[in-house]
Amino acid sequence: MHSSTLAFLRSSLSCLSCLLIIVPADVFAQDETFSAVASMKTAGGVSASAPVTVVVSQFATDADHAALVGVLKKGGTAAVKEWLSKRDDAGRLQLGSRRTPIKFAYSRPTGEGRLITVATAEPIVFSGAGLPGAKTTQGYELGLVLLDVVATGPGRGELSPAAKVRVNDQGAIVTEDYNAADVVHLSNVVKK
Repeated sequence: MHSSTLAFLRSSLSCLSCLLIIVPADVFAQDETFSAVASMKTAGGVSASAPVTVVVSQFATDADHAALVGVLKKGGTAAVKEWLSKRDDAGRLQLGSRRTPIKFAYSRPTGEGRLITVATAEPIVFSGAGLPGAKTTQGYELGLVLLDVVATGPGRGELSPAAKVRVNDQGAIVTEDYNAADVVHLSNVVKK
């Protein structure tokens, strides 16, 4: 009886190890959570702040990043929005009580830590859109976040709650915020 129990355990462990080999590695990946404080001061002198939480469940590869840049060069913001919309969620972004799915998160090392770029396939919020004389929201179809995460102490960043993107003559990605006068700064950026 003892040898049959031992044989059963061996075959069970063998099956389990086969399953672990078959399961994709990203199933075991853990989310990375970053917190920050978003603050802005409008051209009219109004100040506002809100907590920001960025949860990344999957970072893009260098090939994904190159594909995104290629899509941007060929078709601009609308093409990027379409490309992002077809991707699985890569996490979630919460600004105050508003939650928006992240479709692209890319991390690259810096001298002091990491620079993380996050994109949503929809605007996070249109700051000032309801005010008299506000410009049209058409074309500002993405939300963007840059997190400068440092190894020691809090980092900083920027939030573009509604933006257009393009590639300039030097090949750099340039953003145009819906409300350029109301820059949203991120402070106290930390990994939790």
